[in-house]
Amino acid sequence: MDIRQYYKKIREIEAGIDEPFVFVTSLETPDGGRAGFVSEVSRELAARLVVEGRAVRATAKEIEAYLKKQQEVRRATERAELSKTIQVALIRDADQGPHDRKSTEK
Repeated sequence: MDIRQYYKKIREIEAGIDEPFVFVTSLETPDGGRAGFVSEVSRELAARLVVEGRAVRATAKEIEAYLKKQQEVRRATERAELSKTIQVALIRDADQGPHDRKSTEK
């Protein structure tokens, strides 16, 4: 492909994207790229990936599944972090002072 045509196509696709970031779904490529992975990338990178045949714009269904999965991962991470910070407090019975305990153990 002619380098001028390559960059012209990138600019055309990029001009058609209104958002600064866009979701793309990867395609299988001969160099080992795996199909079906959704990513949020910049408008410029999305245009380049589409021109190179490495990705397509993600569908609404793919975006919804991706965001749901990300939310689940975020919740699991928050729970894991919270479990690391659990604090235990020991509360004495208000009726017994420190000396009362020794007298009851005898």
